[in-house]
This record gives sequence, structure tokens and C-alpha cells, in this order.
Amino acid sequence: MSEQQGVVREQEAGADGDRTGGETGRPPVEPGKPHPCAANSPDLHSPVPGGCPSSAGGSPSPSAEGSGLLSLPWEMVTHIASHLPAQCVITVLPKVCHALGNVGKDSTAWQLRARRLTGSRSGFPVGPREDFDWANACLEMEQLITCWASQAGLVARQLQEDESGRLAEEQQQRAEQDGQAAAEGPEDGGEGVEEGVGVAGQEVAFGANEVMEVALEGVDGDMQLNVGGDPLMGFREEVEERLEEAAAAMMEERDQRAVLDAAQGREVDGADHQEDLADREHLGDGGQVEVGRSQPPRTPSPPPALECISLASGHIAQVNSVLLVGDEGKVCATGSRDWNVKLWDLQEGSSGTLLHTLGGQGQFSTHRGWVWCLASRGPLLASGGFDSTVRLWDLEAGGAERGLIRARAAVLCLSCQTDVLLAGTFDKRVSMYDIRAPEPLVKSLRLHGNAVMCLAADDKYIISGSKDCTVALYDRRAGKPLKKLRRSSYLLSMSYSGSEIWAGDNRGMLHTFSMQAGVLQPLSQFDVGHTSLVTGIHRSPGSLYTCSSDRTVKVHIPCAPPRTLCTLHHQAGVNGLSVQAGVLAVASGEMCVEVWRPRK
Repeated sequence: MSEQQGVVREQEAGADGDRTGGETGRPPVEPGKPHPCAANSPDLHSPVPGGCPSSAGGSPSPSAEGSGLLSLPWEMVTHIASHLPAQCVITVLPKVCHALGNVGKDSTAWQLRARRLTGSRSGFPVGPREDFDWANACLEMEQLITCWASQAGLVARQLQEDESGRLAEEQQQRAEQDGQAAAEGPEDGGEGVEEGVGVAGQEVAFGANEVMEVALEGVDGDMQLNVGGDPLMGFREEVEERLEEAAAAMMEERDQRAVLDAAQGREVDGADHQEDLADREHLGDGGQVEVGRSQPPRTPSPPPALECISLASGHIAQVNSVLLVGDEGKVCATGSRDWNVKLWDLQEGSSGTLLHTLGGQGQFSTHRGWVWCLASRGPLLASGGFDSTVRLWDLEAGGAERGLIRARAAVLCLSCQTDVLLAGTFDKRVSMYDIRAPEPLVKSLRLHGNAVMCLAADDKYIISGSKDCTVALYDRRAGKPLKKLRRSSYLLSMSYSGSEIWAGDNRGMLHTFSMQAGVLQPLSQFDVGHTSLVTGIHRSPGSLYTCSSDRTVKVHIPCAPPRTLCTLHHQAGVNGLSVQAGVLAVASGEMCVEVWRPRK
């Protein structure tokens, strides 16, 4: 809804209130006269004059002299505002008047909105509710639903069209084979294919193993012959009728299954779905498809909210990691098994532009082994690899080399903080580095009994997950470990923001933890449909993205249980993802990176 629509609704509500003023004890506003509250308010940004509702307090009480929308009880005003877009409540209502601006500060109104978005049976937020950013969460959820719910319908429709085209090609090939067989005639003296039935129709029938038997038995159990005419006419008509019914039923079941698999149970637009089914019902006349038949014009669909570009020509091996850096996801860094890290400009052109392949002077590649992980903060980019090094790069200087840290083993995960760089390595350690010092190693922590697979941290705590199926919490200020949790599976990916931690394990499950006052508490685990390693996860107050080596990327609302909006399918396993300002970058084993971004 646009800003103008929001203002118009408020004006209409005010007009209704004026007309009913006599019933509530307030004098109605005569036509042609200005509103009493507007007489002294030429500027929407100015304070509300006397006689109009005041913005003082969290839930202002309108004065007896007020009229229109603001004369309603505050609870009703917040309920009305809950049906406006979150962006309108945050940016437009404060400009209308100060009293309505308080709607955006009422946490109860945002909680009601969140409940409507997630569903009454879902828990939200999953973690602690104290200091939770309700307004930003609702804004993110509405944007997520707008972009990805519609994208799910497009994905389902594309899969359906691909399936329809494949079936049409198969039917055409079989029809051509049927025509050739009919032209050549039966080779065994009259026991060949029946005219008009078609090879495709016979295969459907024989595939069912029962349809042909029913057709041979006839409706009443006897063969229905056409006396005085072709003795096989009755048989042929009965078979054709049965085959058409069976083919139509099988096609409809296949359509429904494709839509459910592609859209995770979400229904495709009814009109378009019926048109697709109608297109496939041209399987009559012996199961053959008329290839050149013109299709009725469809109503043009609105353009999708997202566009997808592919960075397909940069690497010559699998892309292990991807990271969006800079503001609004304008630059993308990719790390590959070809030993290189590349920087991409996502603003120039329709498919991105390669800016740099990082590497020091005289080096033929960025690392001397697989690049496994990336992390950044401000202009600093860090890359870790199987050559047991962490290499530092200056993004403001065009990716110039900034430093080299030699670790003791392969670097599997990184986390950049304001004062330190954290690295998890194959030798079971979490190492802390001060990149400003000549000797950067500050401390090496032995928190696990196997390789450290994932890290998350803030200025107070470090949370790490290991292949020994443990999750460790370390207090940076006290300099000591606080807690270690043992799990039945090990974590490979982790996202930490606010008081919630989301993580994905090697069995395709998601795990949630709360983090308050140094207490790490496991909450729940969820099955969102992944069947293999969860290789990447990103959680914010109103969004959740996951990817897996099962070749899928899923977009969810981060409630309990997560509500999946869309599933993207790839030809190879997905190794990682990165999200920033609504832009999603996905790294896969196809040696390319897909970038999904809002369409401008």
C-alpha cells in the first residue's frame, strides 16, 4: 500500500467519524468548513494543537472534543494500524500526526501483527522476548512474504510448465512412432496395434495393468460387439474411453504432485492451474497431442519481486563460500576450490562484473589450497583455507593484501569482531588474533575433541560447534569456558543475532538456542525438509534462510516451527549462502554463484 493510500484511509475514517458525531455527543462538522484539528495545523510535522489528541504517553487518550480516527479507543486505533503495511506505520503515520506516530512505538500492536503473519499456532520469537525488535521483525517478514511467497508460485508454475513440455514431447514422439507402425501394418498377420488407440494410450493402460483387463471384460462382464458392423468397433470405443479417463486421472495427479513438491504445499493460482490442466486435457483421440494447436491468451502476470543473476564464469572448481560485503549487498566475495577468492560488483550490468581476483604480488592464486571460509567487518575481508592460513584483504584499497596469519591446521570457519579475528581449525582449536599486532595470535583455545566446524561471537562470548557433537560457550571477558552442550549430531553452520542462535547439523535438522546473561540454553529442533548437511544458515529478526548439500535452498519465517515460503532447487549440492539487505547469494557445486535481489 502506498503512502497516499494510507493517508486516504485515515481521511475516510475521519469523515465517517464526523458524520456520526451527533450520536456520540460531539457536534458534526458542517460541509465546507475545515476540520477543528486542521485549522491551526498547516504543517503535518508540527505539534498537535489544543483540542486534538496528545501524543504524551504510550497509549494516548483522545480528548472529548476530538473526532474522526483519533476519537476511537486506542486499542481500536492500533488494531486498524495493524492492517497497514509495516513500512507505512514506521515512515508515514509519524508524518500524519504525533498521536498516530505513537502506534509505531506500541509493542502490543506489533505483537498482534507478528501473530497474524506467523499464524496463531506458531511461537514467535523462538528465543527471549525481552528487547526484541518487533517493528523490524514485522517489516522483514512482510518483505519476505511479498518477495518469496510469490516466487514460490513462479517456481511451481515453471516446474509445471517444464513437466507439461516434457510430456508433450514424449506424447508427440510416441504418436509419430504409432503413425509409423500403423503405416507399416502388423508384422504378425493382424495382431498389431489397434487403429485409433495409439501407442501412448496403450502404454498408459498397460502401465496400470488393470485398465486393459477392465476394458476387455466390458461394462457388464461380456465383450460389447457392434453387430452388423466392424466387429472390433465396440472394443476400440470401450478401450479409448477407458484410456482417456485413466490418462486424464494420471495427468491430474501428476500435476498436483508437482505443485505440492515445488511450492511446499502452497497452492498455485487457481485460474492458471485450471488453464494448465485444460491444456493437458488435449490428450484425447487415442492419447495423441495436437502440437500446433493455438492456446488462448493468458492474463499477463505482474513482474516478479525478485530477479536472479548468475556469476557463472569466475571459478573453475566448486565455490565453497560466498559473502556479501559493503552496503546493501553491492559487492560479493567468492571462495573456491580453485584456490582463489574473487570480488564481484553486483551493480554493473545484468550479470555482475568481476572486479578482482585477490592475490599478493607474484602469487598465481589467492591461497595454496582450497578456500573454505570468508568473513568481513568494515573494509576488512578475511579468507581461510586448507593451506593453514588466514589471509587479510583491504576492500577500500581494491582488495590489496593486508596481512597473513599462519594457523596450525586447515581453517574451517572464521568470525570477524571489532577487536579480534576468530578462527576455528581442523586441530580442534579456536584461535583469537589481533590483526594490528606484529605477532597476531592472542590466545588458542582447546574447547573440543575434534575439528571446529562453525563459529559465532559477539564482544562478550564465543559459541563454537565441533564434529565431536558438542557446542561450547566461552566468556571472552572472564577468559574461561562457561558451558559445553553435547548433542546427538554435530553442527556445521550457525547464525547468532540478538538473543537467539540458529544452527544446522549434519542430519538436515535445525537447532535453536537462547543466549542471555551468559547462559546458553537449548530450545528446540526442527525438521524443515532438508535431507542432508545444512551447510549454511542466516537468521535475522524476521527472516530465516537455510541451504543444504541436498541441492536446495529454503526461505522461512523464523517462528516455531519455521514456516517455509519457498524452496529453490539446484543441480548440485549447495555449499553456503550469504544474506544482506534482502539480497541472497548462493554458492554451489556448479562452479557458479546465484544472486537473488529485489527487482528495481
